[in-house]
Amino acid sequence: MSLSTSPGGALLAILIMALVTYLTRSGGVLVMSRIPIGPSVERFINAMSGSVLVAVITPMAAAGDWGARLALLVTLMVMLATRKPLFAIGAGILCAALWRFLIP
Repeated sequence: MSLSTSPGGALLAILIMALVTYLTRSGGVLVMSRIPIGPSVERFINAMSGSVLVAVITPMAAAGDWGARLALLVTLMVMLATRKPLFAIGAGILCAALWRFLIP
C-alpha cells in the first residue's frame, strides 16, 4: 500500500494509525477483562513493560548520536537517584535539548 505525500495522504495515514491504536488498546482491555489477574499474570505484565521500554531505547542508544546517549545516561542516573520517572524523563529531555542547542 502506498500513500501520497500530500496533506490528504498524511491525514489518511494519521487516521489509520489512530484507528489501529484505538483497536489495539480496546482489544487489550477486552482480552484482559477476561483473564484473572493473579500473581503470575501481574509479574508478566510488570516484566513486559520493562521489556518494551528496553526495546524502544536500545536502538536509540546503538544508532543515536552522543546527545541521545548522554540523555539516556542522565535519565538513568536521575531515575536511580530519585526513583521518580517523570523527573528522570524531564531531565533526559532537558539534557537532549541542551545538547542540541549548545552543540550544533
